[in-house]
Amino acid sequence: MVSAAVTSPAGTLTLIVAGDPGQLTGGYIYDARIVSVLRARGHHVEVVGLEGRFPVPDDLARRSMARVLSSLPDGDRVVIDGLVMGGLPEEIAPHADRLVIIALVHHPLADETGLDDSTRRHLHDSETRALALARRVIVTSAWTARGLDRFGVEASRRRVVEPGVEPAALAASALDLEAPGPRRLLCVATLIPRKGHDLLLEALSGLQDRDWTLEAVGSHARDPHHAARLFAAARRHGLERRIVWAGERDAPGLAAAYHRAELFVLPSRYEGYGMVVTEALARGLPVLTTTGGALVDTLPARAGLAVPPDDAVALGEALAAWLDDAELRRRLRRGAREARHGLGDWQQAGDRFLDALDEPYSPTAATGTPSDEASP
Repeated sequence: MVSAAVTSPAGTLTLIVAGDPGQLTGGYIYDARIVSVLRARGHHVEVVGLEGRFPVPDDLARRSMARVLSSLPDGDRVVIDGLVMGGLPEEIAPHADRLVIIALVHHPLADETGLDDSTRRHLHDSETRALALARRVIVTSAWTARGLDRFGVEASRRRVVEPGVEPAALAASALDLEAPGPRRLLCVATLIPRKGHDLLLEALSGLQDRDWTLEAVGSHARDPHHAARLFAAARRHGLERRIVWAGERDAPGLAAAYHRAELFVLPSRYEGYGMVVTEALARGLPVLTTTGGALVDTLPARAGLAVPPDDAVALGEALAAWLDDAELRRRLRRGAREARHGLGDWQQAGDRFLDALDEPYSPTAATGTPSDEASP
């Protein structure tokens, strides 16, 4: 179990996540940014990383959750990340009346790509029972909030706290100074099926007569078998010399990747928000993405191009348009520069999260007690 705490007089809050809290993926980065703001506002926040397997938990995960919840005093507020909470309703239920349980849902577990029907049904049932135990459910997009209807989460228990973004310097290409040589594409996404790298490879395989390179930043370790399939597909399409599979990058390395890119590409089949889209926009980078999940709301129309999810042909056509049309590139860069001025920061996100924590709580669905709290 990994934990970290800061002492302060403002009361105690525990955040429970799966595994190492320091992981460099969107959900963990969101959690860490929110915790940083809460601590800066004087709250004592303990972050606990559970041992075991998630989201379909093993015995170690169940014991780890039971041990942590049993150690907390009555009345404590506990924020449980959805990756953990959705699979462990039986371990949470004995503590739902004595603790203030708050769920933090980045996207429903059953919406992950590549699940078989049995696993999908199991996760939907498990998450429905787990969310019934939460006094409040905080989600990272309005799109996800609307989707909680199918899990029986009343509007009175939902609060939307979208991610913020760190201020960043403009990318080198954002000032319309196109360097000679290949057009530089960047994708920042863990190598898992939901992120759609396979679609991007298929799309790029039909554009080998154009001059481009792709830097793909993201962990290979989350699903190493899928990563190996992507590497093999790149070789099969003859793209291996054009693609850098960079793995995870630290903050300076990631900033450098954004700085040298000209187009940010996120071919995800589904996202609960898509933080990397706003991170690209913060640097004035136009974005090519899909309308999968909350991405339909995340990308401003003038700042990029959006295609249907799971459509390699449409993705290839959009890439070809951007590669071939200098005026389109200039127009989208201008839109991205304009969009960056409307992005909220992490201080604002943290304050909204605090507001969601401090409002009066609705009774949980499990109590059967009606609530007249107004929805957001």
